[in-house]
Amino acid sequence: MTVNMSTADHITVLELDDAPALNALTPEGLMDLRRALRAAQDDDAVRVIILTGAGERAFCTGANLKKTFPPKNGFARNHLLGREAEALDGGYTRLLDLSDLQIWKPMIAAVNGYCLGGGLELALQCDLRIASTSASFALPEVKVASVPAVGGAQALLRAIPSAHAMKMALTGDRIDAQTALDIGLVSDLTDPEALLPEARAIAARIAANGPLAVQMVKKLSQETAHLSPPEFMAQSNTAWGLLRDSADRIEGRTAFGEKRAPNFTGN
Repeated sequence: MTVNMSTADHITVLELDDAPALNALTPEGLMDLRRALRAAQDDDAVRVIILTGAGERAFCTGANLKKTFPPKNGFARNHLLGREAEALDGGYTRLLDLSDLQIWKPMIAAVNGYCLGGGLELALQCDLRIASTSASFALPEVKVASVPAVGGAQALLRAIPSAHAMKMALTGDRIDAQTALDIGLVSDLTDPEALLPEARAIAARIAANGPLAVQMVKKLSQETAHLSPPEFMAQSNTAWGLLRDSADRIEGRTAFGEKRAPNFTGN
């Protein structure tokens, strides 16, 4: 699997590209994806990231079983290594966990076709998920006597009502795009040919907002959701204070008063 990266109008599109293998994940491909995500986070020209799959058949179907061989060494030994060092010995699953990258720029998963196993675990780490009408979703690991390795079941419980999440996780059954919309796993459905244009349209609306404010909203939502109301209110007030005197907030207030579109610069 390779990762194609393109940027225009403050939007970076990352495309998982191995259509003949249904965009299945390899250790090398995951390392490329992580590098691309980190580069997008550190690029001031990028305000939103779209993740999608090449071709029409799949977003991502999880690990490429032909290219993810069992590690030579034991799990305990390799688990104490760095993620990439472990991956070089075959232990690729921790590369799927993107939390260490601290990607605060919004991520949109544009799901075309199969979104299964590790592919769904990737999509669940995005902030928004939209799908084509041909998409389908599953965590099928229990069917092969395994579990989602990167918090897929827990993330699903946070994304949709528990009854639906547990039904998916315990049966391993696949759901179609309309069901995914009905239970809130995705926010929008489109025809397949309209998927990326719709993802870009949503991304453009996000990119038009204050870049620092957008990232701070994502940061707060991820880092304070487990806190009590007094604690998360205090964190929110601190974030508000950090942005209060920023050039963009001053520009936003000025543009509002002048009844014009603001020109945000990310400062």
